[in-house]
Amino acid sequence: MTEGTTTSAAAEAGDTMTRLEQEGEIAADYLEGLLDIADLDGDIDMDVEADRAAVSIISDAGSRDLQKLVGRDGEVLEALQELTRLAVHRETGDRSRLMLDIAGYRAKKREELSELGANAAADAKSSGEPVKLKPMTPFERKVVHDAVKAAGLRSESEGEEPQRFVVVLPA
Repeated sequence: MTEGTTTSAAAEAGDTMTRLEQEGEIAADYLEGLLDIADLDGDIDMDVEADRAAVSIISDAGSRDLQKLVGRDGEVLEALQELTRLAVHRETGDRSRLMLDIAGYRAKKREELSELGANAAADAKSSGEPVKLKPMTPFERKVVHDAVKAAGLRSESEGEEPQRFVVVLPA
Protein backbone atom coordinates (compact mmCIF):
# COMPACT_ATOMS: atom_id res chain seq x y z
CA MET A 1 0.00 0.00 0.00
CA THR A 2 1.40 3.40 -0.93
CA GLU A 3 0.58 6.70 0.62
CA GLY A 4 -0.01 9.71 -1.57
CA THR A 5 0.50 13.25 -0.48
CA THR A 6 -2.29 15.74 -0.92
CA THR A 7 -2.03 19.47 -0.97
CA SER A 8 -5.73 20.11 -1.35
CA ALA A 9 -7.49 22.87 0.53
CA ALA A 10 -9.32 20.20 2.54
CA ALA A 11 -6.04 18.66 3.68
CA GLU A 12 -4.66 22.08 4.62
CA ALA A 13 -7.86 22.86 6.52
CA GLY A 14 -7.45 19.54 8.33
CA ASP A 15 -3.86 20.44 9.23
CA THR A 16 -5.02 23.83 10.53
CA MET A 17 -7.73 22.17 12.60
CA THR A 18 -5.20 19.73 14.01
CA ARG A 19 -2.83 22.60 14.84
CA LEU A 20 -5.61 24.56 16.56
CA GLU A 21 -6.75 21.47 18.45
CA GLN A 22 -3.13 20.93 19.55
CA GLU A 23 -3.00 24.54 20.78
CA GLY A 24 -6.19 23.92 22.75
CA GLU A 25 -4.74 20.75 24.32
CA ILE A 26 -1.52 22.51 25.35
CA ALA A 27 -3.50 25.44 26.76
CA ALA A 28 -5.83 23.10 28.65
CA ASP A 29 -2.89 21.28 30.24
CA TYR A 30 -1.29 24.58 31.23
CA LEU A 31 -4.54 25.93 32.69
CA GLU A 32 -5.29 22.70 34.58
CA GLY A 33 -1.88 23.02 36.24
CA LEU A 34 -2.65 26.62 37.11
CA LEU A 35 -6.02 25.69 38.63
CA ASP A 36 -4.31 22.98 40.71
CA ILE A 37 -1.68 25.41 41.99
CA ALA A 38 -4.35 28.00 42.86
CA ASP A 39 -6.56 25.26 44.39
CA LEU A 40 -9.53 26.36 42.27
CA ASP A 41 -12.23 24.13 40.83
CA GLY A 42 -13.01 24.47 37.15
CA ASP A 43 -13.60 22.45 34.02
CA ILE A 44 -11.78 23.16 30.78
CA ASP A 45 -13.77 23.36 27.55
CA MET A 46 -11.96 23.53 24.20
CA ASP A 47 -13.28 24.61 20.82
CA VAL A 48 -12.16 26.19 17.56
CA GLU A 49 -13.88 29.49 16.71
CA ALA A 50 -13.17 31.80 13.79
CA ASP A 51 -9.87 30.10 12.90
CA ARG A 52 -8.45 30.24 16.43
CA ALA A 53 -8.37 27.93 19.41
CA ALA A 54 -10.84 28.87 22.14
CA VAL A 55 -10.47 27.59 25.68
CA SER A 56 -12.94 28.25 28.50
CA ILE A 57 -12.72 27.60 32.22
CA ILE A 58 -16.15 26.94 33.65
CA SER A 59 -17.39 25.88 37.07
CA ASP A 60 -20.49 24.02 38.20
CA ALA A 61 -20.17 25.21 41.78
CA GLY A 62 -20.74 28.83 40.84
CA SER A 63 -18.03 31.00 39.41
CA ARG A 64 -17.29 33.09 42.49
CA ASP A 65 -13.81 31.55 42.86
CA LEU A 66 -13.17 31.88 39.14
CA GLN A 67 -13.94 35.61 39.32
CA LYS A 68 -10.49 35.98 40.90
CA LEU A 69 -9.07 34.77 37.59
CA VAL A 70 -11.11 37.35 35.67
CA GLY A 71 -10.13 40.34 37.80
CA ARG A 72 -11.32 43.90 37.51
CA ASP A 73 -12.52 44.62 33.97
CA GLY A 74 -10.96 41.33 32.81
CA GLU A 75 -7.40 42.44 33.55
CA VAL A 76 -6.34 39.13 35.13
CA LEU A 77 -8.08 37.23 32.30
CA GLU A 78 -6.05 39.21 29.72
CA ALA A 79 -2.82 38.42 31.57
CA LEU A 80 -3.70 34.72 31.85
CA GLN A 81 -4.53 34.64 28.14
CA GLU A 82 -1.07 36.03 27.32
CA LEU A 83 0.63 33.54 29.66
CA THR A 84 -1.35 30.71 28.07
CA ARG A 85 -0.37 31.91 24.59
CA LEU A 86 3.27 31.93 25.71
CA ALA A 87 2.93 28.37 27.02
CA VAL A 88 1.53 27.29 23.64
CA HIS A 89 4.31 29.16 21.82
CA ARG A 90 6.93 27.46 23.99
CA GLU A 91 5.57 24.02 23.02
CA THR A 92 4.82 24.62 19.33
CA GLY A 93 7.25 27.37 18.32
CA ASP A 94 4.34 29.17 16.65
CA ARG A 95 2.62 32.35 17.80
CA SER A 96 -0.88 31.57 19.09
CA ARG A 97 -4.07 33.62 18.68
CA LEU A 98 -5.82 31.51 21.30
CA MET A 99 -8.80 33.09 23.09
CA LEU A 100 -9.39 32.37 26.77
CA ASP A 101 -12.71 32.82 28.56
CA ILE A 102 -13.27 32.34 32.26
CA ALA A 103 -16.69 31.92 33.88
CA GLY A 104 -18.39 33.22 30.72
CA TYR A 105 -16.87 36.70 31.14
CA ARG A 106 -15.88 37.15 27.48
CA ALA A 107 -19.14 35.69 26.17
CA LYS A 108 -21.15 38.18 28.26
CA LYS A 109 -18.79 41.01 27.32
CA ARG A 110 -19.13 40.08 23.62
CA GLU A 111 -22.94 40.45 23.86
CA GLU A 112 -22.64 43.86 25.58
CA LEU A 113 -20.08 45.11 23.05
CA SER A 114 -22.12 43.90 20.07
CA GLU A 115 -25.04 45.91 21.41
CA LEU A 116 -22.76 48.94 21.96
CA GLY A 117 -21.49 48.69 18.37
CA ALA A 118 -25.00 48.38 16.95
CA ASN A 119 -26.20 51.38 18.98
CA ALA A 120 -23.18 53.47 17.92
CA ALA A 121 -23.88 52.56 14.28
CA ALA A 122 -27.51 53.62 14.68
CA ASP A 123 -26.37 56.92 16.25
CA ALA A 124 -23.91 57.56 13.39
CA LYS A 125 -26.60 56.78 10.79
CA SER A 126 -29.18 59.09 12.38
CA SER A 127 -26.82 61.99 13.18
CA GLY A 128 -24.57 61.75 10.12
CA GLU A 129 -21.63 62.41 12.50
CA PRO A 130 -18.79 60.08 13.56
CA VAL A 131 -19.33 58.44 16.95
CA LYS A 132 -16.25 58.06 19.18
CA LEU A 133 -16.32 55.35 21.84
CA LYS A 134 -14.26 55.02 25.01
CA PRO A 135 -10.83 53.33 24.94
CA MET A 136 -10.99 49.53 24.68
CA THR A 137 -8.80 46.46 24.57
CA PRO A 138 -8.05 44.86 21.17
CA PHE A 139 -10.65 42.12 21.90
CA GLU A 140 -13.31 44.72 22.71
CA ARG A 141 -12.53 46.81 19.62
CA LYS A 142 -12.72 43.73 17.37
CA VAL A 143 -16.20 42.87 18.66
CA VAL A 144 -17.39 46.46 18.15
CA HIS A 145 -15.88 46.62 14.62
CA ASP A 146 -17.73 43.38 13.75
CA ALA A 147 -21.05 44.76 15.08
CA VAL A 148 -20.63 48.02 13.15
CA LYS A 149 -19.84 46.11 9.96
CA ALA A 150 -22.93 43.93 10.50
CA ALA A 151 -24.97 47.15 10.78
CA GLY A 152 -23.65 48.21 7.36
CA LEU A 153 -21.23 50.95 8.43
CA ARG A 154 -17.46 51.38 8.67
CA SER A 155 -15.38 51.94 11.77
CA GLU A 156 -11.72 52.47 12.54
CA SER A 157 -9.49 52.47 15.59
CA GLU A 158 -7.65 55.63 16.59
CA GLY A 159 -5.17 56.57 19.29
CA GLU A 160 -2.33 54.69 20.95
CA GLU A 161 -2.57 51.77 23.39
CA PRO A 162 -3.92 51.71 26.04
CA GLN A 163 -6.08 54.67 24.99
CA ARG A 164 -6.98 53.24 21.56
CA PHE A 165 -10.69 53.64 20.73
CA VAL A 166 -13.22 52.96 17.99
CA VAL A 167 -14.72 55.65 15.77
CA VAL A 168 -17.92 54.68 13.95
CA LEU A 169 -18.18 56.50 10.63
CA PRO A 170 -21.50 57.55 9.08
CA ALA A 171 -22.42 56.15 5.67
